Amino acid sequence: MPYRSRNELPASVRNVLPENAQDIYQEAFNSAWEEYARPEDRRGDASREETAHAVAWSAVKKKYEKGGNGNWHRKS
Repeated sequence: MPYRSRNELPASVRNVLPENAQDIYQEAFNSAWEEYARPEDRRGDASREETAHAVAWSAVKKKYEKGGNGNWHRKS
């Protein structure tokens, strides 16, 4: 279930991440969705969707961090 636009992202992503971070999330999720299509390519018993979400959050966290106020911002 790749995402075609930011509007399709889960509310838990749309409501907390800046737009640029949402783009990173979407791109990473869609890439991981394709890359981990086969169960043997995933760790443990994680589903394809769980794996794609984990990869997407990891990609966001490379460039963004959650501040003390709870808002996400670009790392300096």
